[in-house]
Amino acid sequence: MPNLVYLSLGSNIGDRTAHLRDAITHLAELGNVLAVSSFYETEPVEFTDQDWFLNCAVALENTNSPAELMEALLEIERQIGRQRIQKKGPRTVDIDILLFDDLVVATPELTIPHPAIATRRFVLQPLAEIAPDVMHPLLKKTIRELLEELPAGQAVRRIAREAKDQRLTTDDPS
Repeated sequence: MPNLVYLSLGSNIGDRTAHLRDAITHLAELGNVLAVSSFYETEPVEFTDQDWFLNCAVALENTNSPAELMEALLEIERQIGRQRIQKKGPRTVDIDILLFDDLVVATPELTIPHPAIATRRFVLQPLAEIAPDVMHPLLKKTIRELLEELPAGQAVRRIAREAKDQRLTTDDPS
């Protein structure tokens, strides 16, 4: 029986849009991509001396175990050119497992739900777009509720694709 997994994707090196689209194409080889959020331009957190990120959330249906899926995601990152040089540093692509059905996993290699999901606007805003009513299995709150509880801060700007020339522009004219 397939699992429903929610992923967070981010990129801040090179052609961020192309990297995210490439990752989504690879994810489709692992299972059924059910939904992809808009792309959001987001300021870096923790290590802030780097370029802004482009982030999105993806709902993926697949039959892998959490460990198998994590290994496949790491391979996708490698194929797109990810090099782990600096913790929280710049990257071509980063793919995190946010939620895996309602499983709770705590191993040295993998923690699900993602331990920082409730504190990161750049994760919650795209995720709330595609899964607002999904319940966090430990916090017993919906993604929408977690987003609403976040304090101000963490600039996150929704981006829309212009079909005419394939450029990215903001939805907000200001």
